Amino acid sequence: MERVEKRAVQDDVHETGLVAHVSTLQTESDLTDNQATTDALGAHEDAPDYHTFSKQQLLQAVKKLANEPDAVKAERELREIKSAFDELCEQERTHAFNRFILDGGTPDSFDYRGEPIDAQFAQLFRQIKERKTQQLREEEIRRNENYKKKLELLERLRHLVDSQDVNANQFEQFKALQSEWKSIGAVPGVHSKTLWANYHALVDRFYDNQSIYFELKELDRKKNLEAKIELCQRAERLLTLENIQQALRELNELHHEFKHIGPVPREEKEAVWQRFKAASDALYARRDAYNKQVQEKLQENLHIKTGLSEQVQEFAAFQTERIKEWNQKTKAILELQKQWQQVGPMPRNKGKEVSKKFWSAFKTFFNNKNAFLRKLDIERKENLKKKQELVQRAKDLRESQEWDATASEFRKLQQQWKEIGPVPDKHREKIFAEFKGHCDYFFERLRNSKSEHENQLAANLKAKEEILNRMEQAIADGQVNAELLSELKNAFESAGEVPRSASGNLRTRFRQAFENLVQAIPDLPEEEKNRLILENEIGELKSGPDAEKKLQQKEQAIRKKIAKVENDITLWKNNLEFFARSKNADSLREEVNRKIETASERLARLKQQLKMLRTVA
Repeated sequence: MERVEKRAVQDDVHETGLVAHVSTLQTESDLTDNQATTDALGAHEDAPDYHTFSKQQLLQAVKKLANEPDAVKAERELREIKSAFDELCEQERTHAFNRFILDGGTPDSFDYRGEPIDAQFAQLFRQIKERKTQQLREEEIRRNENYKKKLELLERLRHLVDSQDVNANQFEQFKALQSEWKSIGAVPGVHSKTLWANYHALVDRFYDNQSIYFELKELDRKKNLEAKIELCQRAERLLTLENIQQALRELNELHHEFKHIGPVPREEKEAVWQRFKAASDALYARRDAYNKQVQEKLQENLHIKTGLSEQVQEFAAFQTERIKEWNQKTKAILELQKQWQQVGPMPRNKGKEVSKKFWSAFKTFFNNKNAFLRKLDIERKENLKKKQELVQRAKDLRESQEWDATASEFRKLQQQWKEIGPVPDKHREKIFAEFKGHCDYFFERLRNSKSEHENQLAANLKAKEEILNRMEQAIADGQVNAELLSELKNAFESAGEVPRSASGNLRTRFRQAFENLVQAIPDLPEEEKNRLILENEIGELKSGPDAEKKLQQKEQAIRKKIAKVENDITLWKNNLEFFARSKNADSLREEVNRKIETASERLARLKQQLKMLRTVA
């Protein structure tokens, strides 16, 4: 009996060491690495591309992280958000600097303080960093406390093992110490292996010393077997769980429990371990297949986004002076952005560079467009000022009655309006309506005036034709006198303008009728008749178009006639001296004298006409 019990105790020691070894290897090393790999891949799957976020979206993401219990985990994601946020801040600072220089500022006087959202982001960033530091400090304190507790527990376990009083109560104390050891959390890594080695050595010694309680130990092993079989079943059920990350996290917890459950009957030991290991391996194989699929998808996404980042580069260098072309390019680049956002995440080691290349060109395009729009806005504001001046000018002219000159001025204003470029959209319709209203108002007045003027011209024509009829009838009736002549002449001249098409014939008819009336006045000296006719002619010239030019031409014509008559008189007087030395020349002298007398009278009339012309002119 003693030999059997001793062999059983040795089996206990062997099994305890084996379980400790295998569990430690699978759980503390391999499983930790597997979990880290899974978490990293899960991060690729779950984490968004923060470089596509706006500042407000990034702030909301940080606010969410501020409530994450695990500050260490939150801080890892925070680094990605911080990188995207800093990039946006730098772009805004560059934009503000360019606008400052464009407005006439100097680089040395530029002072950019950012936006209120920047301060909110910085405050949350510091809170998370400080909380991470605090958690790490607290975790270090806890681990050191746990280390002290486990050292104390090892002393108690050593005291129990070294005790010479072997009884049932001692085994219960041992189980209590085991439970207490399990409940104590992690210790600093530098002490972990040593603690586990000492712990298992003391456990082995205890079972060596407890051979008397073999049957009790066998019962405990059966309970341990039941517990481990349940863990195997739970591990096998994890294979049906759709979320692979959740399944691996739960498997990690199962490994932790499996590790802390004591030994099982030797004949069941390998079987239960292989069953648990088979479930674990199957889940890891599923994990590996999933990881491979994820990696392939990440590589595919990388290839697609690399192509998109190359396509968007041409937009960074785009420049034009036409808003329509900017809008066409904007539509095209937004389509590329839509395609980019529809593609999933990329491997982080390469994706960050591709993402930065894409969004850098994307933002450069919109920075250039914004610069163009600012320039366009300045030009449109200048155009607005110019058109406002035209509106004021049109307003000032709208009541003018200088129809021809004002109409010409309005046409010039309309041409200038066309030559001025566009104005800001919010003013375009209103200012055009104002300008058009003033123009329409004047030209409507002009049309009404022309209609009235044409009616008046027709009435004037009718009145003048009636006056001419009276003049011609008076000649026919022989009822002509100076008073009637003056009355009809004044009535004709005061009747106003007539249509231009009838003006020439009407004036010729009047001139002829007036001369006929003058000639028909009885007892009117010839000299007076000529004077009246000349006065009428001069009056017509003065009231007609190009009056000054025509009066000058009339004066020149009279002067030429005077010069000719004077030359003729001089010639004839010279001839009289020649005739005085000739015999039988009386008849010739008499004829020449008559010519001289007639020419002298004509010369007097011409000089009188010239005098009258100068007086009137």
